[in-house]
Amino acid sequence: MSPRELFLRHVAQTSPFPLALEIERAEGIYLYDRTGKAYLDLIAGIGPSVLGHRFPAVQAAVEAQLNRYWHTLVYGEYVLAPQVELATLLAENLPGLDATYFVNSGAEATEGAMKLAKRLSGRYEFVACRKAYHGSTQGAASLMSPTDFTRAFQPLLPGIRHINYNHFEDLSRITERTAAVIVETVQGEAGVIPPDPAWLPALRARCTETGALLILDEIQAGYGRTGSLFAFSQYHIVPDILLLAKGFGGGMPLAAFVASRAHMQALTHDPVLGHITTFGGHPVAAAAGLATLKELLHGGWLEQVPEKAALFRSLIENHPAVQELRSAGLWFAIDVGDNEKVQRVIQHCLKAGLITDWFLFNDRSLRVAPPLTITKAEIEKACGILLEALSH
Repeated sequence: MSPRELFLRHVAQTSPFPLALEIERAEGIYLYDRTGKAYLDLIAGIGPSVLGHRFPAVQAAVEAQLNRYWHTLVYGEYVLAPQVELATLLAENLPGLDATYFVNSGAEATEGAMKLAKRLSGRYEFVACRKAYHGSTQGAASLMSPTDFTRAFQPLLPGIRHINYNHFEDLSRITERTAAVIVETVQGEAGVIPPDPAWLPALRARCTETGALLILDEIQAGYGRTGSLFAFSQYHIVPDILLLAKGFGGGMPLAAFVASRAHMQALTHDPVLGHITTFGGHPVAAAAGLATLKELLHGGWLEQVPEKAALFRSLIENHPAVQELRSAGLWFAIDVGDNEKVQRVIQHCLKAGLITDWFLFNDRSLRVAPPLTITKAEIEKACGILLEALSH
């Protein structure tokens, strides 16, 4: 049997029609299949490949760590240099958030943050935004509304209330019963919806007023995607807990929830082992994350985001098929009107050697979120394929 046939038979799929690209290798912003065909990865693997595939400094860090040690013991017991150095560098670049709990995925970060919020507040009610996505595990999925992707798995967690993103009047739904409010700094699966500049500060104030913790999900919005290392820094607020994943590992499985050391200490007693994970902060993944963070801080990539984003916008926004172009840095939602058109454009692009995608809660728009390392020439090439697909 061919690899494709074995894939369809033995690897669990999550849709009836997987893309089933047979990837042979990856380099920069390109993926290559078994025939040698190149694909421009215009979604960075849905976010993790923030510096592209096999970025040299990240690969060197991974190879060096492979020659030292791999898994040792469950998180939080041994002093492991890649973890320590990454957590320290994060603390130096985050205001007041100086303790990092490493996990493996964004969903795990959400779950850990929810447990920490319940432990700190003594409350169990959570407030989340409609059309937000924080993961597919039981707790994270409980936050989801609408329930298209969760209805089959009910009942989930009780005590979840929902508000509309950017709606000031909904902030009154946050009360003294609320353990935490969890929101994306920029809504992703709704189709790249940036916050009203006044809404996030108002949300922060309401959380402080009611004693609810503010959890900001920057799993997609963080790590340079919007033009700053952390998107929340553009809105002059600080969360109580920050969620990181995707680009955080530079292409390796790494995620975290980050809080103050005083808050994080709550997981150490009554009971001990308040949250545990076997592979969270795996030394090889942490080494990749450390190299990625150093490159973002010192490689000049963040400073290039506005110019690259402006070039992309200038090439795409005036096409007659584009009804709206929403963006946050190098992260775009191209509204083409309906899902049928979205799928046709995706398939046309795929045949032409370009990978784009759709959104969970916006079936009118194409997702574009390339590696930050994309060059101007590559942007022009990618936009040429997109324009052809839009015209077709």
